[in-house]
Amino acid sequence: MRLKGFTLWKTTRVIGYKILGLDLCADTLVGDEMIKGISGGQKKRLATGELLVGPSRVLFMDEISTGLDSATTYHIIKYLRHSTRALEGTTVISLLQPAPETYELFDDLILLSEGKIVYQGPRAVVLEFFASMGFSCPDRKNVADFLQEVISKKDQEQYWASPDRPYRYIPVMSFAEAFSSYSIGKNLSEELDIHLISVTIIQQLYHLLNMGSRRLNFLKPTLTGNYFL
Repeated sequence: MRLKGFTLWKTTRVIGYKILGLDLCADTLVGDEMIKGISGGQKKRLATGELLVGPSRVLFMDEISTGLDSATTYHIIKYLRHSTRALEGTTVISLLQPAPETYELFDDLILLSEGKIVYQGPRAVVLEFFASMGFSCPDRKNVADFLQEVISKKDQEQYWASPDRPYRYIPVMSFAEAFSSYSIGKNLSEELDIHLISVTIIQQLYHLLNMGSRRLNFLKPTLTGNYFL
């Protein structure tokens, strides 16, 4: 069993090296200001690898594609997708204008702008929401680029697809308000409310049990003393 476990660990480590593109520098010192080590891009990949050590159930990763080519980014995201599903965990990754094949790997997405949630839900139906607002993504357009540009005042007009209504700029706040009343937004709000109520009930029960335990400990010496008397 130990031999099998060690072999599996060694195999997984080698696969991780190759996915991150670190197999060529696996035996190289990281280095610092005094010692020449791996390159800046390799350090970025190493930082991503450090997050993957251990069976983490929740991962938060910010701009992990910086310094990486699109192919490497795709393989890393694909690996994260498989590991997340295998561990039944959650991985939240922020990416700026990912390639189409990388974008397709995500199950859900959160579109943020000016501190507002413009959309949060399944990736497969995000275009339906913007279609309800009068905007359409061209067939050969990268959806990730479309999502970034359609909420921009500079680029928004080119995606207007409602001939019966004249175009007018729709600010981020209007998108956020429309999403809150959209079917997905309503369902999300209801789920959060239920979760918040559950957490509140648990906290209240914990408080009551904790207070009861304290009172019992407070009365215990008195009851013991009365018993001996």
